[in-house]
Amino acid sequence: MARYTGAVCRYCRREGEKLFLKGERCYSEKCAFQRRSYAPGQHGQGRKKVSEYGTQLRMKQKAKRYYGVLESQFEKYFEMAERQQGMTGENLLRILESRMDNIVYRAGFANSRKEARQLVLHRHFTVNGKTVNIPSYLLKAGDKLEVKSTDSEKIKSAVEANSARPKPVWMEVDPDHMTALVARLPERSEIDFNVEEHFIVELYSK
Repeated sequence: MARYTGAVCRYCRREGEKLFLKGERCYSEKCAFQRRSYAPGQHGQGRKKVSEYGTQLRMKQKAKRYYGVLESQFEKYFEMAERQQGMTGENLLRILESRMDNIVYRAGFANSRKEARQLVLHRHFTVNGKTVNIPSYLLKAGDKLEVKSTDSEKIKSAVEANSARPKPVWMEVDPDHMTALVARLPERSEIDFNVEEHFIVELYSK
């Protein structure tokens, strides 16, 4: 299945909350969710009773859309999370947070994860001194991300625009030298994503 290229604001409206998929626009009055916070479609404003399966499915879809991954990728990450020690749901979120496009976004080098993916594909970053152009590349504790194209106006603009945005406590970000060190992988309490991951585990456990 190809990546969705339509209006991503529909995703926020469908999930009933901002997923911050369009960078600065999400913080402005132009945000579609602020103007129409109900689900898209002609029945979007109607009341619906959601089943247990429906709740589980919505949680999975929300996580997929928030991190911008495809169904096959998401299933692969879930299988990886199951094989790791600890709680599967927390492992899954930890894996998603360690994706390179997410690290670029969290560090403030891009205004959205979609923009971060484009920058990674265009070879603007290195990991431990080696150029990496795979958005799904998983970073580990101790890995150092560095902006290779320090003269990129897009990255400079993003760093300036996101200077006030809180950076994850599990990362050491140096905006002056445009580097981000993954000091450790995050704990669940340090992931600011409003999702009940146990519903995702229940969905895949059927």
